[in-house]
Amino acid sequence: MRTFSEVYTALRRKNRGQYGLLAGCCFFSVLLITSYACMMRSPTILTVLPEGGDSRKQVMMVFVLAVIGCAVFTTYAAGLFFRQKSRETGVFLALGASRHQLRNELVRELAVLSLSACAAGAILGAPLAWGIWQCFRLLLVDSEEMPLAFDPQAYLLALLFSAYVVIMLFLLAARFIRRTNIIDIVQESHKSEPIHAVPRWYGPVGIVLALCGALLGYLTPSFFVRVLHWYAPGWVDAVFYLPTLLGLYMVLLHSVVNGWRRHKNRYKTIISDAMMKFQGRQTVRNMLVMALLIGGAYFASFYAPMLGSSMAHSYDTRPIDFAYHWRADQDIPERDEVQRLADEAAVEITAWAQQPAAVLGVDGTYSIETETGFGTTYTTAYAALLNGATFFSESAYNALTGQNINILPGTCANVLDDEGGSSYLSGGDVTHLTNMTTGKTLDVTPAEPLCYSLLLGCYVLDDADYAIIAAGLDHIYREEYVFFNVADAENSYAFAKALFYEIVDRSGPEVEVGDYYDDVSAAIAAQKGEPYDFAPENAAALGLDTIDYADRDSSAFRLYWKYMPQFRVLDKNDFITTMAVFLMLFVFIALVCFAAVIVIAFTRCMTIALTSARVYDDLRHLGAPNAYLFCAVRGQVSRVFVVPALTGTGLIWAFYMIMLYFNGIPYGFTGSELQGLATCAAVVTAISALLYLVYRLTRRSVCHALHIHT
Repeated sequence: MRTFSEVYTALRRKNRGQYGLLAGCCFFSVLLITSYACMMRSPTILTVLPEGGDSRKQVMMVFVLAVIGCAVFTTYAAGLFFRQKSRETGVFLALGASRHQLRNELVRELAVLSLSACAAGAILGAPLAWGIWQCFRLLLVDSEEMPLAFDPQAYLLALLFSAYVVIMLFLLAARFIRRTNIIDIVQESHKSEPIHAVPRWYGPVGIVLALCGALLGYLTPSFFVRVLHWYAPGWVDAVFYLPTLLGLYMVLLHSVVNGWRRHKNRYKTIISDAMMKFQGRQTVRNMLVMALLIGGAYFASFYAPMLGSSMAHSYDTRPIDFAYHWRADQDIPERDEVQRLADEAAVEITAWAQQPAAVLGVDGTYSIETETGFGTTYTTAYAALLNGATFFSESAYNALTGQNINILPGTCANVLDDEGGSSYLSGGDVTHLTNMTTGKTLDVTPAEPLCYSLLLGCYVLDDADYAIIAAGLDHIYREEYVFFNVADAENSYAFAKALFYEIVDRSGPEVEVGDYYDDVSAAIAAQKGEPYDFAPENAAALGLDTIDYADRDSSAFRLYWKYMPQFRVLDKNDFITTMAVFLMLFVFIALVCFAAVIVIAFTRCMTIALTSARVYDDLRHLGAPNAYLFCAVRGQVSRVFVVPALTGTGLIWAFYMIMLYFNGIPYGFTGSELQGLATCAAVVTAISALLYLVYRLTRRSVCHALHIHT
């Protein structure tokens, strides 16, 4: 070796583990972010996630967590790389090497390492997402909506994250080279980042702060909207979650420094406790990232079991096997034709109820929004004719539901779900009704709400009042409802599908609309000479799902067609196919987040092994037996895994409980939600078992690196 570059290259080969760790962290972070971005921005996903909907917000929220986690992870890996490199750099400076020489060599190797790692991660991100998605299709469920397409613009997010990684590396390198004290540089790799005394009250206070932050963050947006009439910017809502982060950090500090158990013999774990404290700042930062990623991963993991449990409960408790309705101007199969289809499928119809309904104009309040420089404010105004709603006479309602209600003259009852919830979907109270054909009006008084999920959002009038207000209605404002049961519902799938296709085939283009379309609102807009915002031709521009009879088996059609039948056996058997894209997306998100957690935990534990190797070697020379060394390793590794897992899981479980409890009025948990929580608990148990397996494998690797027998 004759030149400085040759010496530098030889040292790089000798320390290839450090370079491999940094390159691997950069590659893995960019790979995860790229695959997530490609999936999140895929037209396949965006087609089924409504613009501005909760599902899309949840996907974005977990993506932000993943970006923060990977950013902190790569920054930590870079800091560790420069700490390990400090000794050789200090030696070079002591031997007379110039900073210019060191800068050139370091910049050259960082450029090659960072650009190649980020490029490889970005290039392989889309194939990884596609491969995982194909495995889902092969092993779990497949449908005509499942073929995955990518949007090239998704790579802009990957490019931005890659740019962050490269710029961060070069900034840290510049700061590293600018240091002037050679002794400090040489000793950098031996320095620790200890945490000093932490009061024991940090633990309980941190738990309280975390829970209060979750409660404030969830309830504050509703308070702004309902009380202050203000749609606050997203960052304002996010501010109220900050106590959660502070509380989580305090809990992790307390766990690392003090622990939660008081040992009878505190000297038994003094070595592992002391080593955790001496590397406390790094450890707590990694634990915080892991806890956030675990929380995001569980949030995504809970989507499928909660939705599945809710829908299964809904199907099982539905009192009617077959329910459908149509606009009176449509030629839809009625009893004779339905009976013919049933006979062909060897299905016995055991009950039949068919009753008319009227679509009437109703009064209500609407919002007048004003854009400001700090969000959007709104005021409310009253309109005697605002939109439309479906009304039944009390006798028609009783015939369909089997109930025996009595609506007093001059009153009107709205219909909630079977558990008395979903009031936000029921339309609320109305006091003024309008016949859209004759112009006749009727004033009513709100009565006690009724409960029947299949008619959620409808209203019921006294028979005499119904006859008066519905007289003379045009066919487009009249509907027919049919409810019937069959003798063997489980074996009626072929009949249900045939009847569903027959209904779609005989529906005209005038009812090829989503459930967001309202005939009364369209008529009001036409009378004013204004365009109707929710007309079918405007749906795509508004981010709404378009309805097309050719896509009758798609998620958008099954979920949002205004006249979609509710056939228990069809809904139950096709649930996974209908919701496949939703379910697989959140499974993919959970998989990405848990993969990041596993890699971060493994890297952190191996780092502990490398930085603590001399301590363990000294203990061995002082006579410490293998069993004692193993206990010390177990104490360190277990804390890295267990503490973030418990805090992340506990936090997201508490947040989920808060979300479900305040999700409807009256507040509380419904039967389907309790069933879903039980399923989520089973998911937590299964994933915890997987994390425990990873912990055992990591512990074995750390022991192997430290030459400790297990």
